[in-house]
Amino acid sequence: MTGRRVLFLGIFVSILLTYAIWIGGSIPASIIKLPDQGLNWYYWKLPQPTFWSRTTAWGMYIGHQFSIWACILWAQRSQLKYKSALHPINYLMLAINGIFIALHFLQTYIWYDALAQDTSIWASQGAVVLLLVFVLILETPRRGLFFGNSVPFHQQFLQIIKLYHGYFFSFAAIYTFWYHPMEATVGHLIGFLYMFLLLLQSSLIFNRAHVNRWWTFTLEITVVLHSVIVSLMLGQSKWPTFLFGFFGILVLTQLHGLPVGIWTKRTIYAAFLVSVMVVYGLTERGLGRIYEVTYIPLIEFGLVGAIYLIFLIVLWTISRVPIKT
Repeated sequence: MTGRRVLFLGIFVSILLTYAIWIGGSIPASIIKLPDQGLNWYYWKLPQPTFWSRTTAWGMYIGHQFSIWACILWAQRSQLKYKSALHPINYLMLAINGIFIALHFLQTYIWYDALAQDTSIWASQGAVVLLLVFVLILETPRRGLFFGNSVPFHQQFLQIIKLYHGYFFSFAAIYTFWYHPMEATVGHLIGFLYMFLLLLQSSLIFNRAHVNRWWTFTLEITVVLHSVIVSLMLGQSKWPTFLFGFFGILVLTQLHGLPVGIWTKRTIYAAFLVSVMVVYGLTERGLGRIYEVTYIPLIEFGLVGAIYLIFLIVLWTISRVPIKT
């Protein structure tokens, strides 16, 4: 079977799985939760965790995580080549992800609690942010970082990112997947749909569908929908910060990896600028806060710079260590 066919089938199955979460939403919704305690509080967890709620959540997460890591390691050591048809490892990874998705349904309905009980809400969000940052670095040779202009990253830096990105990406996706119980709020539904798509992407390693630019662009831009919906769900007025922050990265970087003409790009530039002015002018944020649209680009590009700086420091340190002969 071709990766392209599996990709479309996987997207359809991901939508069905999200629908299944919605159908079964009354079960986790019946769990009594503690009152919301502010920004650092994750609402959807048991007031009193049990031995089995913790053991099943962590045990299933660890089993899921190390199974996928083992598959990535095997695929790399086998020196697989990209092709249209699936490799046997792709079928195995699809099966592993499918099994653990089913287990997560059962774990939520029986024991409810997920990793949120024991880890910070910022760890889950930070993992996804770093995933997006590593994508920016990984795609730099193809689309540049600012308006298609290349960045002179050290080749060894890019090689390290390319070699190990799969391990971190799978961690970010699987950890976030097990961080949340399968609640049926709009934010959870969009979030789980996104996780299903990321797990699908991880299952298609060394397949041409894995590097299809429209598909990878879709994965990058889907975070806009999730962030805006969650902000609105929480009653926040700062949803334009997320909307235009992530769209700002689209304008600056992601757009330039797509096969679109200069006039299409200019139209998108103009639409972005007009939309920012209109939304900030007509909402309670006001034009006085229009600078907020720079927050997310500054964070992501700042992290790109910080990661590269760390690499350069490590490289310089290693070069200063005397070699014994």
